[in-house]
Amino acid sequence: MSEEKERKKKEDVEELKEVLGVVSKEIPTLIKGIISSVFSEEAGKHMGKAAAAFYKQLKEAGMPEETAVKMTENYISVFTNLGDLLKNVGKKGIVVGAKDKDIGEEISKKIKQKLAEKYGEEEKEEDED
Repeated sequence: MSEEKERKKKEDVEELKEVLGVVSKEIPTLIKGIISSVFSEEAGKHMGKAAAAFYKQLKEAGMPEETAVKMTENYISVFTNLGDLLKNVGKKGIVVGAKDKDIGEEISKKIKQKLAEKYGEEEKEEDED
C-alpha cells in the first residue's frame, strides 16, 4: 500500500473515532433530555388526560367495563414501557438487552468490513491503472 493510501486510511480511522466520540457524548445527553420530558409533571398530566380520553371513547363506543379498563391499562403500559426502554438506553448506551456484547462486536465487525471493502476497492482500482 502506498504511503498516500496509508495516510488516507489513518485519516479516515481518526475521523471515524472522532465522529463516534461525539456521538457517544451527545446521544446520552439527548436521551436524558427525552427521559426528563417523558417523566416530567406536565408529561404525566398529559398522559393521564390521554388515558382518560381513551377510556371515555371506549365506553362511549359501548365497550364493556372490564375490556375498557384492560385496554386502557395496555395503552398506559405503552408509555411506561417506552420510558423504561429510554431509561435503560440512558444507563447502558445505545445497545440494550442481554446481547449487548454480541451486538457491539457485530457493529465493530461491520465497521471493519466496510473499511476493508473501501480500501480493498481502492487498491484494486489503482492496480488496474
